[in-house]
Amino acid sequence: MTERKSRRRFLAEGALALAGAAAASSAGAAPDAGTAPGPAAGSTTSGAPADAAGPHVTPDTFAQAEKLMRVSMSQDQRALAADSWDLNVGPFFARRDFPLGEEAPGMVWNPVLHGTGRMPRRNRLVRSTWTARKAPGDDELAFAPVHVLSRWVQARQVSSVRLTELALARLERYQPQLNCTITLVREQALAEAEAADREIAHGKYRGPLHGIPFGAKDLLDSAGVRTTWGAEPFRNRVPKEDATVIARLRAAGAVLVAKLSLGALALNDVWFGGRTNNPWFLEEGSGGSSAGSAASVSAGLVPFAIGSETFGSTVGPCTRCGLTGLRPTFGRVPRTGAMTLSWSHDKLSAMTRSVEDTALVLAAISGPDGKDLSTLPSRLDFDATRGVKGMRIGFVPAWLEKGEGRAAVSGAMQALEKAGARRVDLTFPALPWPALATLFVAEAAASFERLTLSGEDAQLRMQVRDAWPNVLRQARFISAVDYVQADRLRRAAARVWSEQLSGVDVLLAPSLVDGAPASALLDEPACTNSTGHPCLVVPAGFVTIDRIRSDWLPPPGGQHPPVSPPRKMPTSVSLIGHLWDEGTLCTVGLALERALGMADEHPPGFR
Repeated sequence: MTERKSRRRFLAEGALALAGAAAASSAGAAPDAGTAPGPAAGSTTSGAPADAAGPHVTPDTFAQAEKLMRVSMSQDQRALAADSWDLNVGPFFARRDFPLGEEAPGMVWNPVLHGTGRMPRRNRLVRSTWTARKAPGDDELAFAPVHVLSRWVQARQVSSVRLTELALARLERYQPQLNCTITLVREQALAEAEAADREIAHGKYRGPLHGIPFGAKDLLDSAGVRTTWGAEPFRNRVPKEDATVIARLRAAGAVLVAKLSLGALALNDVWFGGRTNNPWFLEEGSGGSSAGSAASVSAGLVPFAIGSETFGSTVGPCTRCGLTGLRPTFGRVPRTGAMTLSWSHDKLSAMTRSVEDTALVLAAISGPDGKDLSTLPSRLDFDATRGVKGMRIGFVPAWLEKGEGRAAVSGAMQALEKAGARRVDLTFPALPWPALATLFVAEAAASFERLTLSGEDAQLRMQVRDAWPNVLRQARFISAVDYVQADRLRRAAARVWSEQLSGVDVLLAPSLVDGAPASALLDEPACTNSTGHPCLVVPAGFVTIDRIRSDWLPPPGGQHPPVSPPRKMPTSVSLIGHLWDEGTLCTVGLALERALGMADEHPPGFR
């Protein structure tokens, strides 16, 4: 498998595309295990007393720093810079002692360009036609989609207590194989399920999520239940309040049964308890970083889960585990109470076994909460009875040269054309797409500054070249100037995507390229994570692998272990849409789901 210029290789090489100068900082105080270094909870400052003028510098300091700044100074210029350091630069280091608490940066990314996006005129959620039938046994019930479970719950053919007990039992039973659960929420879940059954019995039905169990990626705060971020320094962290998304799901009547694993600090699939495994192939990780969310839904442990994506953390595990995932428009779903990796990139996602389910979950969690300054008012218009006839599907032939699931992408396009959609071929201009990674890496380093400066990053399980400890240290060598230049590039990328989407309704893309999520690769599909466009992942067939895939780089000069005999694994396609137009994404995704029949495929060994 040829290694492309993926996020993994990019980070491992340390070639931060717009890297600039570094200024040494004093080590800070260790963070309290119950608070966060980022705006999710706790302080982002180093906590160390620092001289207002910053570190002492000499002409030799600049001679070495020039290699990173990409400038060249004469000896006289270095002497002048050192002599005037306190005057011109020193004040910028004074902020070290100021408690930033939960403050987000003053610059807020707004993905909307003038005249772009397709905000629906109305809120509408039309569900698929339901033909009443008797509820099945537990084995079938475990893999039933939310939109079907909800009909049985509403008709009181299946109780919330039954579903909750089934989820808890399966989470416990399959934990040794999958390693996908960090904390079971048993007593509270059963109490909420009993309350749901009472309400429904008395005619108080809250909607399609009422009484449905779910799991949440363990970067979402849950009141009184530890939220660990998958990382050793925070494994005993217990928040006092629910994250907004958790609170909204509870208000919709959904029942939280488990906090699910994530790669430490939302990177890949290794947490303090080990690696989360792919239900389709236990020798392979489930992908990062919404690893536990993907594995648990795929194996029939919970009907749906909440994941997140900064760069590929929904697309990757959904593809590996054969799931549907909806990464919403940046700004649609509030991140309040969620661990911050990147203020301008983080998105919370619905991970399910069907497209209709993602729309049901998105409807429940959307809208501003008055706390996350990035969120904007939005509407969702989705009709599960609508077809795709007359829709224009963007297609980039050049991307087929990269994707390992070429047959799946081509088959998906043919299925849409057969359903009445029209293919529109597109060609993207060349831009320095990899430079956009500067943004989220720099923001991650700011969010977890205390962890880096205190040395507590040494507690993290993964200490390899593409793991956070190394990457966050490298990110301190990105200059403010280069961050701003990357942000300007992001606006140019947003303009390119606006132009590309202007003549189509959605764009069809591969989900995996050389084993890495296409949305995480540092090329055209990747930058939709920076621009904020929504993406729907839809299972679209199978691929054969002859080597274990991983979001972690192999050892230098080595490869990941071979698979003998080769293994058939699920793959997917990604649909990228207009800002705020998740309804159209789901319409096209539902047409694919019905045409390809992958929603009925489940990993063997979990019935």
